[in-house]
Amino acid sequence: MKNIYVAAGTLLLLGLVSALPTFTSPLPPKDKSPTTRVLSGKVMDQQDGPVPNAVVYLTNTRTRGVKTYIVGPDGTYRFPLLTPNTDYEVYAEFNGHKSDTKTVSQFETRSQVYIDLKIGKK
Repeated sequence: MKNIYVAAGTLLLLGLVSALPTFTSPLPPKDKSPTTRVLSGKVMDQQDGPVPNAVVYLTNTRTRGVKTYIVGPDGTYRFPLLTPNTDYEVYAEFNGHKSDTKTVSQFETRSQVYIDLKIGKK
């Protein structure tokens, strides 16, 4: 008879434990990497003025694919939706003059990267 009470108590305890709610952490994981990144900046001349109509070239170093952007009157450019695990090279050209080439590394952890490009006469 004692074994029946022990078995019934065990079943009751198992039923209560299985009915308890499961708690999960409401916080997102800390090491969540961005799924895309944005590269933006400004094309400037030697006096730090904007260079309207300059062409910015962005090269994916893995595929060698090139995207271009023609800057407006304020000299700004923007390349959204870039893959974070890829290196990129960026430079600007205007009237036969070219800026230095800058690199956006895949090891850069920021989701928004800002790079100014200066076009000078050489």
